[in-house]
Amino acid sequence: MRRIVLVSVAGLLVFLVLALAFIWQRGTREEFIASPSSPGGADELARGQYLAAAGDCMACHTLRGGTPYAGGRAIATPFGTIYTPNITQDVATGIGSYSADDLWRALHNGIGKDGRFLYPAFPFTNYTKVTRSDSDALYAYLRTLAPQRAPARAPELRFPYDQRLLLVVWRALYFTPGQWQPDPARSPAWNRGAYLAQALGHCDACHADRNLLGATDSALGLSGGQIPIMNWYAPSLLGASEAGLKDWPEDDLVSLLRTGVSARATIFGPMAEVVEDSLQYLDTHDLEALATYLKDAPLPSHEPVQTNDSEAVLAEAPARARGAAIYREHCSDCHGEDGQGVARIYPPLAGNRAILMSSPTNPIRIVLMGGFGPVTAGNPRPYGMPPFAQELHNQEIAEVVSYIRSSWGNHASPVTSVEVDRYQGAPFD
Repeated sequence: MRRIVLVSVAGLLVFLVLALAFIWQRGTREEFIASPSSPGGADELARGQYLAAAGDCMACHTLRGGTPYAGGRAIATPFGTIYTPNITQDVATGIGSYSADDLWRALHNGIGKDGRFLYPAFPFTNYTKVTRSDSDALYAYLRTLAPQRAPARAPELRFPYDQRLLLVVWRALYFTPGQWQPDPARSPAWNRGAYLAQALGHCDACHADRNLLGATDSALGLSGGQIPIMNWYAPSLLGASEAGLKDWPEDDLVSLLRTGVSARATIFGPMAEVVEDSLQYLDTHDLEALATYLKDAPLPSHEPVQTNDSEAVLAEAPARARGAAIYREHCSDCHGEDGQGVARIYPPLAGNRAILMSSPTNPIRIVLMGGFGPVTAGNPRPYGMPPFAQELHNQEIAEVVSYIRSSWGNHASPVTSVEVDRYQGAPFD
């Protein structure tokens, strides 16, 4: 038995060494592409600031209420908590000693200046597609950030995920450095939108499901997925069964991305932060490009099964009556007796696909925690929905959500108090 164990351990070590060698050779092949120019011109600084907004860099690298870009924000994962690093120009605790090549290696290869593999909570699997010129522009902008002393906080990961060497295996399975390649069969607007969504915007970091090791399946594109720990569902942006955008007028979609509201929908939950900190700062050309891409993004090989059709099981009569009473008391003043809402103020509930998805996660969370849209230049005083977690018990929330999902032509399965309990007390952020 001891011999078998020793042989197994030796075999694992050999595999790790070979995998490390393979990844290092593959991951550094394009590591030091020469910078096309010395970064620092005014135009490049402005472009770098714009790209930092497009990538939503400040949101992750800023502690709530803290100094912008000084890091320290906790990123909760199923494996433990990772704290974002300081990316100001402090030499001791930030990236003040980074060269343009060091930043490029982090974005393109997921390797830090010290040569250590970065945890994939940093979306280098998307940023690997960022062009070298955009990386250099980002570097030029980051060089202007005032130094802030903010020592990095060590990750708090459970064993064996705290063993950084295991990233060798993860990378061998799930990461290949790449370069953005436009599709010659598509329009310039479509290609620009694809680049923003797939690279800087890293949209599939939320809008794609993750496997047991936290990797997304790029073949599924933006086909939707549960956001780990946060307990929100990022819907599919492709198929009509969820939040597909193919039938949206472009103006409505651009308005939603820029302001967080449109005649057809209102953004709540984690996406509100993306609009507030990132998307509202994109110019009209890029928002239109994103809309072009999202309206015509490639469908995944299989679309999620749609269960909320006309044959869906509706709530039983007494529970439905109780749900209707709760709705009239707490919801109808804003959303209307007919569930039509008020355009750009109170979102409609009738026919709202965010309400009708197979996963009831988001309507449950909104009733529990409240719904608060992003503060944007185009919607500086967004209307919010108060939380009802302290006012209604789980069974009542289940009944009113079930009523909403089965009224005004809506046909979605009822919600149980067990499902509500699953999200009671779940973190918002």
